[in-house]
Amino acid sequence: MIPAHLVLAAALAVAAAPLNETATPLASRPIPNIPGKRLVAVNVDYPPGAASPPHRHAGSAFIYAYVVAGRIRSAVDAGPVRVYRAGEGWFEPPGAHHVVSENASRTEPARLLAIFITDDRRGPLTTPDPRAR
Repeated sequence: MIPAHLVLAAALAVAAAPLNETATPLASRPIPNIPGKRLVAVNVDYPPGAASPPHRHAGSAFIYAYVVAGRIRSAVDAGPVRVYRAGEGWFEPPGAHHVVSENASRTEPARLLAIFITDDRRGPLTTPDPRAR
């Protein structure tokens, strides 16, 4: 039998662990009338209270983000922090620094659809901000 204090310690460690988003690729296809460009669609799911660490988007990636469900708190570059609700969206310029991206609720999940227009021969769509560690 596991001692109660160890069970409690493990439960507190899990509760204190930061919650992160889950990104699920939906589609990726070259854009036929724009040689060298590709459209990429990604669902980003945020459990209650979850957040993405600060990150940068690819220098070639123009992005439209659309809140499918819940509420997303977001700030890009030096812009203000704003809460977007289901049905709202925003654009992000190539190379954007996403300083805040998180579920605005501690009790309800949220989902974001991110549409990237990027170079066909691209590297990663996002890279962690090394200063945020």
